[in-house]
Amino acid sequence: MRSAYKFRIYPNQKQVAELEDTLEICRNLWNTALADRKASWEKRGETRSYEDQAYILVREKQRDPDLRKVHSHVLQDVLRRQKKAMDNFFRRVREGAKKKGYPRFKKRYNSFTFPESGFKLEGNRLKLSKISGTIRTFVHRPIEGNIKTCTIKRDGTGAWFVIFVTERETPAPTPVESGKVIGVDLGIEHAVTTSDGEVYDYPRYYVQAEKKLRAAQKSLHRKKLGSRNRKKARRQLSRIGKRVTSLRDEFLHQTSRKLVDSADVIVFEDLNIGGMLKNHHLAKHIQDVSWGKLIQFTQSKAERAGKSVVLVDPRNTSQTCSSCGT
Repeated sequence: MRSAYKFRIYPNQKQVAELEDTLEICRNLWNTALADRKASWEKRGETRSYEDQAYILVREKQRDPDLRKVHSHVLQDVLRRQKKAMDNFFRRVREGAKKKGYPRFKKRYNSFTFPESGFKLEGNRLKLSKISGTIRTFVHRPIEGNIKTCTIKRDGTGAWFVIFVTERETPAPTPVESGKVIGVDLGIEHAVTTSDGEVYDYPRYYVQAEKKLRAAQKSLHRKKLGSRNRKKARRQLSRIGKRVTSLRDEFLHQTSRKLVDSADVIVFEDLNIGGMLKNHHLAKHIQDVSWGKLIQFTQSKAERAGKSVVLVDPRNTSQTCSSCGT
């Protein structure tokens, strides 16, 4: 079983400059590799493979000193990300999707990954290859399992995070026939209603923040492109969005924890959320309450606890009693 642990990190000014240089080098590599793929197809009708570009990267590192500033596994991961994006594009083409989603050239690159080595966490200090010193890390919970990858990420507000992906043995799931089973009904007025009569109401954080978001968006659009004030306005808009996301995730984590603690088997409706979002009257509220993320969080916590989450056909799962009207 794989788990992700996200911690805030606090690099000093020199480390921030080095991290930003790494992101810029990764961005340039992405754009160069994408241009190479396009040129290879347009001129020779050939598709560049990951192996081809990895071989070219080895030669380019000997010529370009900037590439030597970044750990080789980080550069290889950029090419792997692009390969994954291209594979998804070709899959959507085969499936006949309306939006094919061809990978784009990037104006901004916000994360890079050490897939195997090049990092070390000792207590609350993180050491990264090619980055000077150690970075102060707020490790607010113990890490379980063996660390497989380390991702450094910068969000829209300029804050930095480290994300560790770990791997450990998966506990045996609880059989459906044994233990307590509850059904969960997802809604908008009441985000969660259980078959035990428990109700969890979502505070609608996005709706509460709409006025501030609109004001921040108007302020951003009034600023001159490329100006310092526009960067400040963009960062302010990101702060509002980040607060909404953080509050929503906190509610979903707390609710999913209560559901997992209250039963051994949790049954959700297998809703077609994508289809429901086509209803323009409800789409905003459905996205705000994030049913899909709630199910995902519950599945993750249940898997760690050796419990089960079951998705069932939503038809006829909610019925009104003809006698009492419940």
